[in-house]
Amino acid sequence: MLAAALVCSIIFGVTDIPLAAIVDSFTHYDAASQQHLVIQTTRLPRALIAAAVGACLAVAGAVMQVITRNPIASPSIFGVNSGASFMVVIASGWLGFSGMHSLVLFALAGAAISGAIVFVLGSIGRDGMTPIKITLAGSSIAAFFASLTQGFMLSSGKMFDQVLVWLVGSVAGRSMAMLTSVLPYMAVGLLIALAMSRHLNVLSMGDEIAQTLGQRTAMVKWLSSAAVILLAGASVAVAGPIAFVGVMIPHIVRFLVGTDYRWVIPYSAVLGAILLVVADIASRYIAMPKEVPVGVMTAVLGVPFFVYIARKGRRTA
Repeated sequence: MLAAALVCSIIFGVTDIPLAAIVDSFTHYDAASQQHLVIQTTRLPRALIAAAVGACLAVAGAVMQVITRNPIASPSIFGVNSGASFMVVIASGWLGFSGMHSLVLFALAGAAISGAIVFVLGSIGRDGMTPIKITLAGSSIAAFFASLTQGFMLSSGKMFDQVLVWLVGSVAGRSMAMLTSVLPYMAVGLLIALAMSRHLNVLSMGDEIAQTLGQRTAMVKWLSSAAVILLAGASVAVAGPIAFVGVMIPHIVRFLVGTDYRWVIPYSAVLGAILLVVADIASRYIAMPKEVPVGVMTAVLGVPFFVYIARKGRRTA
């Protein structure tokens, strides 16, 4: 009971009241209570958004690592997040859209455009898509869209102030309405990823073996890519481009449960949610009374892990 009280108190940011008071804010909500307001309108949406975004980014990374045969693939590294961010900046800063539904559509469009460009560039040549080619294409497109985003932001001081905090990657200040706006896209993306898990097991053995076993590899890759676009686009729309979650979690999950994607996908969702919630908690307490954006926390955790995976892959090669 004490452990549960401590966990709930840390997540909801109300360490000075007992668990019973937290439960009371759900069972007997009182709008006149400041504690109830903080829990219901600030801490609860923040925790749920962090969990949803972490789950989506982790699953997107796991799927991308299969279809690209690249152990460091993720929405952030392959330019999907950068394309979504660019379109959100254009929609909010230049076109004046402020509704969450509009921003989600623009984010999905940006994720689809950048993902399509990366796959086309990575497939050019007689040898088709290779891990090295698609990594170079993804890094180039990520840098390209990041440069465009910065250019548009610098052209307008007002736009710079509006989107700077969002571009770092944060779940602070988000409302429950923002989560409900992106939740259908997240749910569809997760369902597609789960439905493709058995086919991803076959695809992970290589395109030639998968085709020999009768799999329609092109259809599997297109559906899996659609799942990645939905998951990454919805996550960027609500929380900004949070990096490295999709790199770290799939490797940890494969170490724990093996390479069967019928288990990798759901476990990635769970561990991704836990990681981002914990990172958000740390971002609130590590530099009190100030707050570090959760995107900075995931970068601090992810960069060493990324270097380790890259060096491990090089030794294996």
